[in-house]
Amino acid sequence: MKNGVVIVGAGHAGVQAAASLREEGYDGPVVLIGDETELPYHKPPLSKTFIKDAEAKPQPLRGEAFYSANAIDYRPGLRIDRIDIGARKLDVFGGGTIPFDRLVLATGSRPRLLKLDGVELAGVVSLRSLADARLIRELSAQSEDVVILGGGFIGLEIAATLRAAGRKVTVVEAVDRLLGRAVAPVIAAHVRQRLEAIGVRILTGTTVSRLEGEAGRVSAAITSNGERLPAQLVIIGIGVVPNVELAEAAGLATANGIRVDQHMQSSIPEILAIGDAASYRHWFTGADVRLESVQNATDQARLAARTILGHAEPFSAVPWFWSDIGDMKLQMVGLTQGGDSHVVLGEPAENKFSIYHYAGNRLLGIESVNRPADHMLGRKMLGAGFSPSPQTVAGGPDALKAALAAFQNMEPAKVGA
Repeated sequence: MKNGVVIVGAGHAGVQAAASLREEGYDGPVVLIGDETELPYHKPPLSKTFIKDAEAKPQPLRGEAFYSANAIDYRPGLRIDRIDIGARKLDVFGGGTIPFDRLVLATGSRPRLLKLDGVELAGVVSLRSLADARLIRELSAQSEDVVILGGGFIGLEIAATLRAAGRKVTVVEAVDRLLGRAVAPVIAAHVRQRLEAIGVRILTGTTVSRLEGEAGRVSAAITSNGERLPAQLVIIGIGVVPNVELAEAAGLATANGIRVDQHMQSSIPEILAIGDAASYRHWFTGADVRLESVQNATDQARLAARTILGHAEPFSAVPWFWSDIGDMKLQMVGLTQGGDSHVVLGEPAENKFSIYHYAGNRLLGIESVNRPADHMLGRKMLGAGFSPSPQTVAGGPDALKAALAAFQNMEPAKVGA
């Protein structure tokens, strides 16, 4: 492949794809294109330590020397205007083209926009990039009152961070509970209680009808019931949308993301898609999903590299996620939609517990608060295809470890039978 592999997107997925190509022995050209001018960086810290510490620096995904040492042609600050599939080249915004033999789309996602009077005022922001985080850090230092629209992970991480930094924080969530698409009601209720205990005000089942400003800068959010919430900073965190425009314009199949098969290949096999922008039929649930996590991005990137090199194994990584909200480390493994029962281990009152979710007798996933050992054991169990009974779970971690060991000892015997 004389033109090699071109990767569009220099986030977690794109950088891992470039690294994995080299690790797997690919010796052709690798071009990594990023639309930011920064060296690719870790995004999870942006909503936590970075925005509260004026001295905090971005954490590079790889050192600058990594790219040159591995002959990865990193090209920052470029925007791709069009994919020319017939000519196998990319048209660069502002002029120029980049040829490819294989193309990996790691285009990620962007914050969902909110149609709201006043949304254009200064001091109204979303968080997705390092530039956004720098702006939030700067504005929060000048603000006493902060309103956060959206009770998902990003919104709550920021709420806990800014409250700890002394700001008055109000979270406004349109549905009747926090983290509605992410965790079980008992976890959501626990998170709410802990945040309210440190002084975060939370309004659920509430929307904002408009934002008010003074001299072009936001000054208040007016709720649907007419309450005026003072705000010198409004952060919108109502989810993200996948960046599929390049793919759609090129004729690739899309449906809540760029559609890929179990090898990360799009409807045009020479073009692969990975990370936040990719949607696929999940091997465990049988449902179509698009997962937004560092783990999913890196696992898909590794598989995409192997696909390019001719390996044919299907995607079968167990999904896991995490979020740090105040004094709560939330860790989730598996996909728990469709569960009909659960078992609780630990004590919510001690801020240390796990919920094991079941559909019948099948373990779907585990959500943990400050119980990292449960999370790691859960990853091992689901990765091995082991589903302990609810009764075994109730016996605690030692019983689970013993049951997993017994299962793993049985499996080789089955294979050899």
